[in-house]
Order: sequence, then structure tokens, then C-alpha cells
Amino acid sequence: MRKVFGTYGEYYDIFYSDKDYEQECDFIQEIFKKYSSSPVKSILDAGCGTGGHSLPLACRGYNVTGIDASPVMIKKAIQKAKEAGVNPTFHSLDIRDFNIKKKFDACISMFAVLNYLTETDGILEALKSIGGHLKPGSIFTFDFWNGLAVLRILPSVRVKVVEKDGKRVIRTVHPEMDALHHICKSHYHVLVTKGDNILDEFQETHTVRYFFPQEIAHYLDDAGFEMLKFCPFLKLEGTVDENEWNVTAIARVRK
Repeated sequence: MRKVFGTYGEYYDIFYSDKDYEQECDFIQEIFKKYSSSPVKSILDAGCGTGGHSLPLACRGYNVTGIDASPVMIKKAIQKAKEAGVNPTFHSLDIRDFNIKKKFDACISMFAVLNYLTETDGILEALKSIGGHLKPGSIFTFDFWNGLAVLRILPSVRVKVVEKDGKRVIRTVHPEMDALHHICKSHYHVLVTKGDNILDEFQETHTVRYFFPQEIAHYLDDAGFEMLKFCPFLKLEGTVDENEWNVTAIARVRK
């Protein structure tokens, strides 16, 4: 986990500058409203990255604590919070084993955080660590790569070009599938240019595990959660099938 998002993390916000975090936070609030048995005031953001969800939620009045295994990402999250004038708390911690001695009303783990846990033991450790930081009956919601769709659609080579501050960032990803172990290795090549000059160039591999919905339900049950709902990402009333790559899970800590 700590080896992921090294140099890549330096350009993370550029890669995902088109991601609509406000819309995603609307979706998160919709989940809280429908499934939380009590008002949500404090949120644990497990795998918070550079604060993409933590900051908008803090601006909306929530008490947010974010954790992430990447020091690079946490450093950026702290800086962005200062610039935004909000005060979520951030820690560089591994979601598989952490203790911040606080209980929360809800936990979110967005943008395929759990997919980076490729070993079953690590998944269960993370779920139990998260559950140990939630009050009884609290909501836990996260999104994940849906194995039903991954095996039908299959990952493909993708190229993304982003221009910002006079710089051009070209990211190419070559996927490598290991279907037997539910693994996909994303081999990234990133080239950063300005005019005719190359400013930076690097390669980084992110290994993720895709999950099947009933597999997730089983892990949640083992970790002390009650499975409430699967839905397509950003579509609370939608239906999950082999066409939905990104799936949201909604669970509740057993009382």
C-alpha cells in the first residue's frame, strides 16, 4: 500500500481534475439520509487521497478525519485544506491497521480504495479496523470494481491528456489481467511536457483486485457489518449487473 501513489501522487489532482467530487458528495449525503438511523456529524474518510471528498464534506459542516497510506497524498490534502480554509484532520495511516482512538457516525472509502487490498486477509483487516472506529449502527459506504463487469468488458489500453498551467500531462495505462486471482495490474507511463521540453517522465504500476458483489457481502458479514444495498456508483436506485463497472456498497455496523 505505501509503495503506491509515489510520483503518481504528485500529479494525482491533475489526472482527476475532471472528477466531480461535489456530485459524489451529494451521493454520499443521499446515502446517509436514506440509511443512517441517526444524524451523521462525524465522518472517517478511509483512503482519503488528496482530500477530494474530505474537503467538500468539511465545507458542508461535517467533522471529517481522513487517513491514507501515501504520505505524498496526505501532504497535498493538508495543503489543500489550508487553502480552502477548512479543518479536516489528516493522518498517514494504513487502513488495514490503524487506531486513532475515535468513533465516527459514518465511514466512506471512495474511488476504489478497497481494490488496492489484493489479499483477503488485508481486506478483512481493513474492514475490522474501520468497524472498530464506528459507532454501533453507523453507515459504511464504498465503491469497488465489479468483477461481473470487469470480466465481461475487460480493461483496455487508455490514454489521457490533461493541460494545466502551460504543462501537458500524458498518461498511458496498459492493463495486465490475472483472472485466476481477480487481479489487474495497471502499468502507467506518464510524460509531462511544456512546449518542446520534457519536464518529467516516469512509470508506476498499480495492482488492484476486483470483487464480485456476493464476495463483498461475505467479507462484510465476517467483519461485523450488515449488508444493506449494492447499487451502481452515483445511482442509488439503480440495479447492479454485468454492465456496471463501478458499484457502491452500503453497509451498517451491527449493533
